[in-house]
Amino acid sequence: MPSYTAPLKDYQFVLHDVLRVSEQDIPGYADLDRDFTAAVLEEVGKLSSNVLQPLNAVGDTEGCRLENGVVRTPTGFKAAFDQVRDGGWTALDAAEQYGGQGLPYVMHTAANEPMVSANMAFNMYQGLTHGAYSAILAHGTQAQKDMFLPKLASCEWTGTMNLTEPHCGTDLGLMRTKAVPQDDGSYKVTGQKIFISAGDHDMAENIIHLVLAKIPGGPEGIKGVSLFIVPKFIVKDDGSLGDRNGVTVGKIEEKMGIHGNSTCVMNYDEATGYLIGEAHKGMRAMFVMMNEARLGVGLQGYAQSVAAYQNAVDYANDRLQGRAVTGAQNPDGPADPLIVHPDIRRTLMDQKSFNEGARAFTFWGASLIDRAHKTGDAAAEGLVSLMTPVIKGFLTDKGFEYAVAAQQVYGGHGYIEEWGMSQFARDARIAMIYEGANGVQALDLVGRKLAVDGGKHLMGFFEMIKGFIKENEGNAALKSDFLDPLKAASKDMQAAAMYFMGSMKNPNNALSGSYDFMHLMGHVCLGYMWARSAAAAVQALEDGASDTAFYETKLATGRYYMARQLPATSLHLARINTGAQPVMALEAASF
Repeated sequence: MPSYTAPLKDYQFVLHDVLRVSEQDIPGYADLDRDFTAAVLEEVGKLSSNVLQPLNAVGDTEGCRLENGVVRTPTGFKAAFDQVRDGGWTALDAAEQYGGQGLPYVMHTAANEPMVSANMAFNMYQGLTHGAYSAILAHGTQAQKDMFLPKLASCEWTGTMNLTEPHCGTDLGLMRTKAVPQDDGSYKVTGQKIFISAGDHDMAENIIHLVLAKIPGGPEGIKGVSLFIVPKFIVKDDGSLGDRNGVTVGKIEEKMGIHGNSTCVMNYDEATGYLIGEAHKGMRAMFVMMNEARLGVGLQGYAQSVAAYQNAVDYANDRLQGRAVTGAQNPDGPADPLIVHPDIRRTLMDQKSFNEGARAFTFWGASLIDRAHKTGDAAAEGLVSLMTPVIKGFLTDKGFEYAVAAQQVYGGHGYIEEWGMSQFARDARIAMIYEGANGVQALDLVGRKLAVDGGKHLMGFFEMIKGFIKENEGNAALKSDFLDPLKAASKDMQAAAMYFMGSMKNPNNALSGSYDFMHLMGHVCLGYMWARSAAAAVQALEDGASDTAFYETKLATGRYYMARQLPATSLHLARINTGAQPVMALEAASF
């Protein structure tokens, strides 16, 4: 069966060598010294390896079951959830006034990775709760915050987000769930929601559903959508639980993966709900959850790749198969291990270079969220908004691709359930779909995000890369291997953006190239992260770091990405430049 070990040294490298978190002027970052972050991440690494990872296959095999209206989670999940909750891991970055530890979001992100790698389905229960907490914190009344946030922070109560309905997915303006105002200020919510992750379970006293619905008489379409708190059990004024609310589970969905998470059909029958924020402004509040969730889903994509990669490396070192073409590497054995073969090395280097670049990209995104939220920095807010669809879309596409690549290393054994590799691919697959399918992420990126504030944030990103290259152009260790490839890739991205600007008369030209642009930009972002990582590694070696092998390995891995992966930007640019004609050539009937 698979195993998992948190890559603690790489977490520290990204946080301290690349991002230099303790030196940043973001409130709370000065406390993030190496000893503190090492202690936190070592403990969550142990929890992930020793408690959560052994339950991953259990959740996959048993799944969840619906008994007498209550969802029962797999064997061991409740005890593990209690352990995670008691350790304070659910409240790491929650506000101290609501029982949290008040750490920056970047620490929540770093601590989240090993838990997702170890058991993605399990971690979703607290992940959705974190999103509900954030939405109420941002848009709830003070009374709502006092009532719900302490319990959500501790995960004594958990949370969900309810958007999708049977007849509408992305187009939320078509929703039919309604919320009728009551004399006491509450609402009666009626309708059906589907694909609700963690919609019901037996691990918390109460479940706080955040439900999108329309108030009768409001504007048509998406402008008429409001957001409501709908608890499973009514919460009394003193905080105790009262009667069961009018919300029930219709069924648990049978899914390809994440079997340990209860994906439910939720039925609302005049359930009591409470408006969050302004009427008809529900998407504004829901986007707090969705943007946070999209970074978390991007993390899910690469975190599954990380776990799959670790096991593929172990197998490649153990499995004897054939001889190295340059001569036997294991002369006393009947064959050489798989890892001597160049094609296996290629497969593993693809995975390793992506995983480490994706980690740096995601942690950097989390630090931008901290800067935006803790300092009000509009540039950071604009930049992370630009990056969000790339983090979500690119990292989940590639995360799934490399989970499959890790499975491929096993050959036929990768296809046999006993080895456990298929679960990584099956679990990773959903990350490309939920929280906005990746095609929608690409459309959002090209159709909305590039032009925000007149393209200011896109130009700011180009200037950031240009400034980094100029600052380091005198460093011979970086120029040809890192700076020159990054410069070329950035020019490809600029050329694609210019093409889109000239596509106003035929917007299909831009939309036909949107998916390629998302991947082009994803490669540029990882190239930028690798260039920054290389600069940090070179500096560490010059400073006499004791673990020279770690930093030299980091540089070799980065060179691989820049030489073998980053040139994909030219392919994506070539596709973009063909416009809509090849894409739209066929009549619908011809398909």
